[in-house]
Amino acid sequence: MAVVAGATGLTARAASAAPSGDARRQPEPGGGEGSEPRITSASIAAAAAVMGLDLTDAEIEQMLPVVARNPDRFAERRAFSIPNEVGQASVFDPRLAGFAQRPQPAMRWSGRDAGPPPSDDEDLAFAPVWRLSQWLRTRRVRSVDLTRLCLSRLERYGPALECVAALCAERALASAERADEELDAGRVRGPLHGVPYGLKDLFDTARIPTQWGAEPYRGRTPDADADVVVRLDRAGAVPVAKLSLGALAYGDIWYGGTTKNPFNVEMGSSGSSAGSAAATAAGLVPFALGTETLGSIVSPSMRCGTTGLRPTFGRISRAGAMALCWSLDKVGPICRCVEDCGLVFEALHGQEPGDPSSRTAPFGVDLRRSVEGMRVGYAPAWFDGPRVSDVDRAALDAMRGLGVELVEFRLADLPYGAMRTILEVEAASAFEELTLSGRDDMLAWQSPRAWPNTFRCSRMVPAVEYVQAERIRRMACEAMRDAMDGMDAVFGPSFAGNMLLVTNFTGHPCVVLRAGFRDAQTPHGVSLWGHLDDEGTILALAHAMEQRLGVWEVRPTLA
Repeated sequence: MAVVAGATGLTARAASAAPSGDARRQPEPGGGEGSEPRITSASIAAAAAVMGLDLTDAEIEQMLPVVARNPDRFAERRAFSIPNEVGQASVFDPRLAGFAQRPQPAMRWSGRDAGPPPSDDEDLAFAPVWRLSQWLRTRRVRSVDLTRLCLSRLERYGPALECVAALCAERALASAERADEELDAGRVRGPLHGVPYGLKDLFDTARIPTQWGAEPYRGRTPDADADVVVRLDRAGAVPVAKLSLGALAYGDIWYGGTTKNPFNVEMGSSGSSAGSAAATAAGLVPFALGTETLGSIVSPSMRCGTTGLRPTFGRISRAGAMALCWSLDKVGPICRCVEDCGLVFEALHGQEPGDPSSRTAPFGVDLRRSVEGMRVGYAPAWFDGPRVSDVDRAALDAMRGLGVELVEFRLADLPYGAMRTILEVEAASAFEELTLSGRDDMLAWQSPRAWPNTFRCSRMVPAVEYVQAERIRRMACEAMRDAMDGMDAVFGPSFAGNMLLVTNFTGHPCVVLRAGFRDAQTPHGVSLWGHLDDEGTILALAHAMEQRLGVWEVRPTLA
């Protein structure tokens, strides 16, 4: 494997030089008297070509003595290990100068009567949180029984779906027993009290392995809970399982296999919140937590037919969660229906000292309000052409049928793809140790698109390009603010245009909900994007859409 060494301070071992997982040979400081210099004019010229920089011979000679000192500087810094949870000094805040919080309504859930609990365990397993909450509060269902049901289904169906990283049986049953005692005594903590849930296996759980879906981190067992786990404990929810994620939060391939779509086990569940979506769709847990950097809640929810809420960046603390990209990672619920997403979000949002990006902002949602007259943006081109699904077009008709005012949404033409540099460089920084040690070879997925190659390639990105990508990001934030002016929300196919990319980098919230099926085995969803810190509006719109479409309760057939 040929490598341009020197300017980047990174050398590579030959493919045959060491077995998988052995440490890569690091540049040795100093050249030593009489030794061949590690950095020459030729190596700078080659590095410049990689970076698309045209230099004259005179310019290269002027650079040489300065660049030649880089490996020593880099080696000194690399000798100091930086924990994954330590982020950048600069903290991303999506709110631009002059940001005004949109008014929030008083909290009103749907108010629907859950009716009597079903006698059949299968029906109980697929009941949404809002129904379970009523049955638990009125003591018609006990948390211990519901928890045992979830554990049983996780054991039964988890292996086929390859979605369970670890069961939390002992902790779950203890939490459920405590919930029943409190509920028997009339001490209700809230709507999640006694409800079991699953966690994407990048959230720390004390004394329970949290292994990030990746072979190099097998056996990793934290001492404390992530902030979201602490908050759900306070809400009385019951953690029953750690669920699979694509290794290091990418895709659906992990050390346990490939997580499957419950509607079609010949198909992966997409990722990276692969197990969270699969287990929720399969009725193994009532809800689960996922994370999104660039599609990791939206994509598996699309594939598995779940409902996902990706909140505004900074709304939920990430302390105690594996960091992939400190300026992009977001935590959100994956549920069976829209109301459930709101109930979980209410318990999770708010500032915590462990995450400098987190903040407190008001949250209100009124699911009983009429959405008639709301101004909803859309781009006609998103619904035109042979590649557009009939489900998408039917969803647009359903949105129109709600009585909203559809207005054209136009996003400024910018080189949005340049922002991917931010994600790739931050991720390469978060997992530098894997690249330098050679332990990236331990990951199951090895391809040009997989993390090991991306991490290596990202080291060839000039720092100037990273800063320029950040400047494009600021322009994108301004473009979204201007494009959404006068609108309550934006609606469209989840992967339409640049919306998934742009709104992840600008930090705008998104709700993805099932809109129908492409065929008997392939769920398909649509998305609503909202203003910053205004999850309530898109939840209300999504809830109205969900009721009109009437497809959220369709279940997969499990073998």
